[in-house]
Amino acid sequence: QSLLCHLLSSSKWESNEAETSTFISALGYTSADYYCHLVKNMVLSLVTELRASHFNGLSIQGRVSASRVNAVSLFCLPLITLPDLTPLLETLLLYHGGASKEILSSEFLEAVNEAFLKRKISLPESAVFSLWHRHLPSLEKATLYLLDQLFSIPLNSLEEMACVIKDSLLPQAASHPAIFRIVNEIFKNALLETDGTPEVMTIIQVFTQLFLQAHQNENKQHKFPLKAYFPCHHQPLVTALLTCPSELPTTHWSQHLKRISDMLKALVEDKNVSSLADLFEIWFLVARFGQWLDIAAEQLLKTAVEPDAFLWLLAFYYCPWNENQQRTQTMVEAQAVYNQLMMLFSCTVLSVKDLEAAVHSISDIEQGCNQHLIIHLLINFLLFSSGGYMIAQEFISHVS
Repeated sequence: QSLLCHLLSSSKWESNEAETSTFISALGYTSADYYCHLVKNMVLSLVTELRASHFNGLSIQGRVSASRVNAVSLFCLPLITLPDLTPLLETLLLYHGGASKEILSSEFLEAVNEAFLKRKISLPESAVFSLWHRHLPSLEKATLYLLDQLFSIPLNSLEEMACVIKDSLLPQAASHPAIFRIVNEIFKNALLETDGTPEVMTIIQVFTQLFLQAHQNENKQHKFPLKAYFPCHHQPLVTALLTCPSELPTTHWSQHLKRISDMLKALVEDKNVSSLADLFEIWFLVARFGQWLDIAAEQLLKTAVEPDAFLWLLAFYYCPWNENQQRTQTMVEAQAVYNQLMMLFSCTVLSVKDLEAAVHSISDIEQGCNQHLIIHLLINFLLFSSGGYMIAQEFISHVS
């Protein structure tokens, strides 16, 4: 406001400070009140002009020139965080005017994005989505800012992580396939650059669940089909993975998981999947839906199922690069540990030594991926077996 007052007072009309003060006083305003109302009136005037042009976009006579819109966006730069300016920011971000090229200045788009990310301004979701859709650098910066935020603040639960991700508005914005694919690529690169760290994978899995929730709540009239977000993948597998567990009766989970495992196995063993890049794309698709992997490990212990399909699914997730012989060896090791755990599952009195004896082979397993698979089975054993909590308490007390 001070800057705007300075700009206005430097005009010829206001070169005489005494006359200006007299004029403002005659209107019944103080200088501060006058300039505050002046800002609001200017904003209202510009918003009215742009909205009228937006709705009369087919009329050449009623359209605001691209140069004028660009000039208005530049005018906003030093005033971005002024609350009175918010209606104008929103109108500009939603304005297109039929131009084939971007008419808002890149400096304006970057400044608005920066102010929004740092919570210096509040904007409607539609305006934020339009900003990210029309300005790729802002979307990239918002995604990287979210990742940095998730790694820099202490989070004690997945619920807290979900709140931070949801507050970023990125899952909701990803309802547009173009935004989804760009965010997806950034996440994918983050995963590759961190050598598949579990923290990044967890972020991607939580983001995917929030995106699916946002897509489900989307207005049917404007909703894109889910295959639009995964156009290059095996669609029956995509459909199966996209099915939320809550959409199926729990009695159908095992059958659904077996179907996922069978389709995935056929796809991985297909001779056309020859490159590591193809294999990674398949793995990344499956990895996004970690809830089905957790249910597979749970079903192995809680339900009377044929374990092969479930163990194969987990083995592929933890050891995707294994060739046929290596994957067979992984399956043998996982099956041996699984059999030992099932022998102990119904026992009510257990000790840490009993569990160590049952899975002694874990010390002989050199591949880290196999260890991760077996640790997943062990955690589920502790969670769902009748004596699992006693073992956990004993171990924690022993460590402490």
